[in-house]
Amino acid sequence: MTQKNESLTIEHTIRVRFNETDALGIVWHGNYLKYFEDGREAFGRHFGISYLEAKKNGYATPIVKTTTDHKLPLKYGDVATVETTFVNSRAAKMTFQYKIKNEAGDVVCTGETIQVFTDLKTETMLFVIPEFFENWKKQHGILNE
Repeated sequence: MTQKNESLTIEHTIRVRFNETDALGIVWHGNYLKYFEDGREAFGRHFGISYLEAKKNGYATPIVKTTTDHKLPLKYGDVATVETTFVNSRAAKMTFQYKIKNEAGDVVCTGETIQVFTDLKTETMLFVIPEFFENWKKQHGILNE
């Protein structure tokens, strides 16, 4: 029996540092993209699909689109959880969705990033899924219909 996954999710805890806040002690909006990256890197380490893994296979994965939706503020010293979810696609891209929650479990920010695959040598964007990525998807039960 083959299990079919449409997504994989991991949670990663962060603590808001002083240098991530404004004069009022509230996280500056641009730092939420850094929190997304923290979640994406934790995801990559856990599931074996890090930036270094792509590079080892001859590819880069630049971000081509980001979205954020701010709901509540985080403040200096807060501990938050970044939930990072890989969303399957037939295209040669990686889509991640994020949900950042405060210690009370309230959603403070949601967002999404889209990364494409490029050849490291030519920097040409690929329209065919790289073999190592296809193998990774199979390994984790992520199948395309």
